[in-house]
Amino acid sequence: MPGAVVGDRFRAAHASGGPWPALVKACVEQLGALPHGATLGFLYVTDALASDLANILAFLRERTRIADWVGSVGLGICSAGIETYECPGLAVMVAALPMDTFRVFSPIAGGSQGFGPEIASWIARRRPAIGVVHSDPRCPELDDTIAAVSKRSATFLVGGITSARQLPVQIAGRIVQGGVSGVLLAQDVIVTAGLSQGCSRIGPIHLVTEAQGNIVMAIDGRPALDVFKEEIGDLLSRDLRKVPGLIFAGFPIAGSDPDGFLVRNLLAIDIERKWLTFRRAVKPGDQILFCRRDTQNAVADLKRMLDDIKLRSGNTPQAALYFSCVMRGANLFGPESEELGLVRQALGDIPLVGFFASGEISNNRLHEYTGVLALFL
Repeated sequence: MPGAVVGDRFRAAHASGGPWPALVKACVEQLGALPHGATLGFLYVTDALASDLANILAFLRERTRIADWVGSVGLGICSAGIETYECPGLAVMVAALPMDTFRVFSPIAGGSQGFGPEIASWIARRRPAIGVVHSDPRCPELDDTIAAVSKRSATFLVGGITSARQLPVQIAGRIVQGGVSGVLLAQDVIVTAGLSQGCSRIGPIHLVTEAQGNIVMAIDGRPALDVFKEEIGDLLSRDLRKVPGLIFAGFPIAGSDPDGFLVRNLLAIDIERKWLTFRRAVKPGDQILFCRRDTQNAVADLKRMLDDIKLRSGNTPQAALYFSCVMRGANLFGPESEELGLVRQALGDIPLVGFFASGEISNNRLHEYTGVLALFL
């Protein structure tokens, strides 16, 4: 299923459902004459093409004469109004940006590793405002690494964690793996970002009063499971087997609005001891809330985010990047590209690419079940 979207500084193309040579040739044909001064490319492929990514990248470099590319593999990929899963597919966007307004950087692994001398010098001179990043899901200390990349570049990050069945690779000038990589954009490149939660809170914020590791024993001075049951209601409390995939924990982000929280999975319920286990280390004094994942709330929050980012941008966007959770898309909004359809309905027919990630990056944090949107103005 091919399709191209053209703008003044950005052009995007998409193709799916065939062997990689045919798909990449279709994308090049759709792009047509590139914008004058095209210097940076974004490339996202479904995991069915992961082993062919080096060949695809080489072909695009040769045909477009663009040297700098960034991107990732995903279980699904995004283009303007179209979601592609379970088949070979690729989404390509090229941008005409002055060469000194961006720098592609190789993977950084671990919170203590920094940028190389050339990138560090460019950061000091150009003071980038935003970074588009992708990460290997096997990266150690991933949360710390994301925070370190944001801090050392002084940028707001947008992006996602590669999702793939076998070969979780990224693109940062070349095929890479093993860390956080991407491209930093100087303040000359105006980008605004938005975050949509896939879960809505179902009760007040509580205080963790007893915890060890990722196990919470007491909330508000009471057994954790007792508080949890009050929050989720009598119907779910009678059959806790229905909770997985529906109810999650939310950990408020300091200094953010009431809906600013990190969603984390509930891993286990110890009914006898009334303990809860989460996919996050928790300590006494942490704030916690509970939230529910359902289509109605996800649609409402996506529309809210789209209205907000349009209001904040004040201009018609020229292009967009979208990073959504693998558990959103067809799994939450519906099988007919409903999520990307809502984005297209709000933003119009602009160049857009992205992928469905196993974790989403917004600012200096790793999120789950979210949609992260970046608009080029």
